[in-house]
Amino acid sequence: MKVGRRPRTTFWALVLSTFLLGSLSPIMAAEKPILLGGSLPLTGVWAETAKVIEKGYRFWVQEKNAQGGLLGRPVKLIIYDDQGKPDNAVKLAEKAITVDKVDLLLGGYPGTAARAVMPLAEKHRMVYVSMGGHMKSFQQGYTYCFGSPPLMGEWWFLAAFQWLESIPADQRPQRAAVYIMNNPVGTSLTQSINEWTKKLGIKIVIHERYNLPLPAAEPLVLKAKQKRCDLFISGGVFPDGVMTVRAAKALKYNPKVYMQGVGSIIPAWVQQLGKDGDYIVSGTSYHYKLRNRSNLELRKKVKEKLGWDVIPTYFGFAYAWLQTLAAGVEGAGSLDQTKIRDWLRSHSVETLAGTFTFDEKGLPPPFTYATQIIDGQVELIWPPEVQTHAPIYPKPPWGE
Repeated sequence: MKVGRRPRTTFWALVLSTFLLGSLSPIMAAEKPILLGGSLPLTGVWAETAKVIEKGYRFWVQEKNAQGGLLGRPVKLIIYDDQGKPDNAVKLAEKAITVDKVDLLLGGYPGTAARAVMPLAEKHRMVYVSMGGHMKSFQQGYTYCFGSPPLMGEWWFLAAFQWLESIPADQRPQRAAVYIMNNPVGTSLTQSINEWTKKLGIKIVIHERYNLPLPAAEPLVLKAKQKRCDLFISGGVFPDGVMTVRAAKALKYNPKVYMQGVGSIIPAWVQQLGKDGDYIVSGTSYHYKLRNRSNLELRKKVKEKLGWDVIPTYFGFAYAWLQTLAAGVEGAGSLDQTKIRDWLRSHSVETLAGTFTFDEKGLPPPFTYATQIIDGQVELIWPPEVQTHAPIYPKPPWGE
């Protein structure tokens, strides 16, 4: 009988499992593993990012087990594929909790899946550390859910506006064009944009929503140019963001500040746009250039063991979520979920994304880091204490 070829993913999972078990001490290897489980969209439209998150999770487990495990026990991962469907994420979280009897629940992705799992985690009284699903998901009265760091559309441009506030009023942009994709991610940006432009004395001249996929960006850009908008806010994702930048260059529209919602901090942005992708301002709640102790240590480990000079953003998110969960377990000295929750609510947690305390919603105080593409690199420009490059203002003309 001809034996079929072992699937590549299964083979590498076996190699990794063998490595992890081999790195454990005989005493720890004999201990019953702590099961950490949940789901990610390992296939489907979200798969590329989810696989980066999975790598972050597995790297954390490798490091934790090499250091003696959690509460002196090895950690074992169970990750199901939910295909990015919230209903699947809920069903698989239920399976992980009730069938696999996981000791700890794994944070999911994207925000729609995380938001769907949050009430289930609350129902089963399981601590759930994830990106969340923007502010609304944290306003439901859940007590076992934490964002550490969260991905909050409501905070996305917070640091960027704080930077603009530092510019003398007579030198700031005066007229804004705001184009927002018509979905929950896009609309989550709206309140903070309205509040901050009003605070800074910037008049919103255009405020429109568009449906994805965006058929053409030229009409949007032309309108902003005709109305002399010197602040352009493109609240979209990667494909329409690239399209809009190209339209702005073609129409010779060059605002003082060009903000982009999602997409400009991933490598594909520079790969697609080259120099035209420079000077775009965005936000993030983690960046590999942060200089806190935890992040510097991880950069060293990742360089030594994976050969990477850059930590992918979602790898960092995943690692930080597990840092938080582990801090709660070790702080409580227990796998009792209520004790873990109560410890997290009453202590600060050091992660590579920052040191956080949590309010009654499970959120840290509002924060984000402003980024700007400069010479093809994603640089941190605000707040000043994390700055890796001074902000470039106003935006230079295209091609300069």
